[in-house]
Amino acid sequence: MQKKKKISGSERDQIAVMLASGLSLRDIAKELGRSVSSISDEIKRNSINGEYKSIAANSLSLQRNRQSRKTNPLKSPKIFSLVFDKLREGWSPEQIAGRLKRLNHGKTVICHETIYQYIYSPEGKKRHLQEYLVRHHQKRRPWHGRCLYRRGIANRVSIRLRPEEINTKKIFGHWEADTIEGKAHQKGIQTLLERKTRFYQAKLLPNIDSEYGVKAQKDILVSFPKKARKSVTFDNGKENYNHLKLQRWLDIKTYFCDPNCAWQKGSNEYHNGILRRYIPKKADLTQLSQIELDTIVEEINNQPKKCLEYQTAREAFKKELKYSKCSDST
Repeated sequence: MQKKKKISGSERDQIAVMLASGLSLRDIAKELGRSVSSISDEIKRNSINGEYKSIAANSLSLQRNRQSRKTNPLKSPKIFSLVFDKLREGWSPEQIAGRLKRLNHGKTVICHETIYQYIYSPEGKKRHLQEYLVRHHQKRRPWHGRCLYRRGIANRVSIRLRPEEINTKKIFGHWEADTIEGKAHQKGIQTLLERKTRFYQAKLLPNIDSEYGVKAQKDILVSFPKKARKSVTFDNGKENYNHLKLQRWLDIKTYFCDPNCAWQKGSNEYHNGILRRYIPKKADLTQLSQIELDTIVEEINNQPKKCLEYQTAREAFKKELKYSKCSDST
């Protein structure tokens, strides 16, 4: 159904004339192509001492519009400060609005569209707020990606054989793995993401190869209970050649994406994009410490997510761990 525009000044002139002529509200509505309730509301809101005059009605309407703009939530120093701080932390306007709504027991505090409008307003541009927005990723193309491991990966199980329950992201404990390369192929970052909660982990690699890769994967996953590490889905990079070691060490299942199909582990790819906001592609990873990387990952995990009903990934992960412990005790 097409939404009608607000009543205009010329329509107010016609309403005033038709009322003076003695026409009923139903007849006026029919003449203007509007609902009876719209005409009734217009007359009630913009009449003075029971008399409707078009000039006075226009004046009252404009006054209300100006007043509504004054009550913009961002006019509140407290809300503005919170929004500004969260934008600087890398939260999106939707995350900010959704999290505030969740903390306010489901009541909307500010709309994400209001935040976007302010960001791109003259005042927002002066503050360079658009620089805090997450950039849109360009679609990955095969010739931009890393080369496939030519030796082949022994006992590789295709993602097409992965159980459907894992694909739905409704079962806890299934991970996606990826590797980020440093400048001039020096050092790298092993990343892992739990599919249901979007809990993200990262560890620096002295070099991108199978030995360092499997060790980093083990170091990350071994810190979680068995129910939190049921499977990992990899790409076909050389750092994943020793996945059978990971199976033996942790009693975990491993699956592999189709060649050049990064979208098959899109949640991890998306979070790697967020990590790239802090560590650009040409950044020298030799200058990055694990402590600094942990701080960045902690910030990412403390951002609320729409898919989690604006819980943070850390909150969702802790809840799943607690639920797993309760299940074990019963």
